[in-house]
Amino acid sequence: MALYIGLMSGTSLDGVDAALVELADDSPGPPRTLAHVHLAMPGPLRAELLALNRSGADELHRAALAANALMRLYAGAVAQLLAQAGVAASRVRAIGAHGQTVRHRPREFDSTGYTLQLANGALLAELCGTDVVCDFRSRDVAAGGQGAPLAPAFHAALFGAAQGQTLVLNIGGIANLSVLRAGGAVLGFDCGPGNALMDLWCQRQRGEAFDRDGAWAASGVVHEGLLALLLAEPYLAMPAPKSTGRDLFNAEWLDARLAGFATLLGADVMATLTEFTASAAAGAARHQAPAAVELLVGGGGAFNSHLMQRLAALLSPVRVHSTASRGVPPDQIEALAFAWLAQAFVLRRAGNLPSVTGAIGPRVLGALYPAG
Repeated sequence: MALYIGLMSGTSLDGVDAALVELADDSPGPPRTLAHVHLAMPGPLRAELLALNRSGADELHRAALAANALMRLYAGAVAQLLAQAGVAASRVRAIGAHGQTVRHRPREFDSTGYTLQLANGALLAELCGTDVVCDFRSRDVAAGGQGAPLAPAFHAALFGAAQGQTLVLNIGGIANLSVLRAGGAVLGFDCGPGNALMDLWCQRQRGEAFDRDGAWAASGVVHEGLLALLLAEPYLAMPAPKSTGRDLFNAEWLDARLAGFATLLGADVMATLTEFTASAAAGAARHQAPAAVELLVGGGGAFNSHLMQRLAALLSPVRVHSTASRGVPPDQIEALAFAWLAQAFVLRRAGNLPSVTGAIGPRVLGALYPAG
């Protein structure tokens, strides 16, 4: 057994999740979590990372400094994690650090495209005194893949269906769906906007980071015309493999679609955006896995009770419940995935699934920054 740390700051930009886990080197099975820490994203850093999703002045300089600031936040999370568990840094085999995605354009422009996660693995290794593995997505993109989602391989190790079909839906800023079929076949893709548009509307209208429990959405009425316009987004009808991010589902995208609905109440827009997230995910699930028996939901969206109710209603009779029902807190699952991917790198195991990303073959993912 060996100890690994996974660090994740996702599209929602709500903060950093860190997990210290124990993994067996002789089996690519699920981790045993020893400690978990969440640190809120400081407001100025959040604003800068959001701004770096778009073209702007002096981007290279700003991106480098933002990466440094994020690594210091990561290091703070690692320090708290180790203190909580009473574990010395020297006992950790490696840290898997996702970084912060600011651009994701695989297969575009020159047929290869790129994906960019802001990180400074060298700085994180210096701050933590531990081997750091980061830049997990680029190798898959270089091999012709989408570079995302990477979670389905981990979902298969964690929740692999013994019979029937199990779905795993991670609802962060972007939602990704994993289809786990009997026999071990796995499909996965980004299926829609997750929390990104809901959070944007809540921040804009109420000055709040998110709609707690979906209460505001539940107070509104879904506008069918607006919902139909949102669901007409061509990305949703594209075949897998596919992935997306704030490059598509951003403020400009939302404003263009709200232009003809200026008189709608804020609560009704929120209800419609929540229904959009639920409908996009449910539609993808029905299309890809009509025989599914259960949907496990992870990520921040699992705490939105109204969203969970809408998923259950749209997918009935599929059983819809949080990953907590399988012993995995939904706010930890992405950090666990990057600890698992760090182990895959250390053991030179493939971290991608070509059936998910469309890469030409399995690849070891990541780049190593050794401890000093």
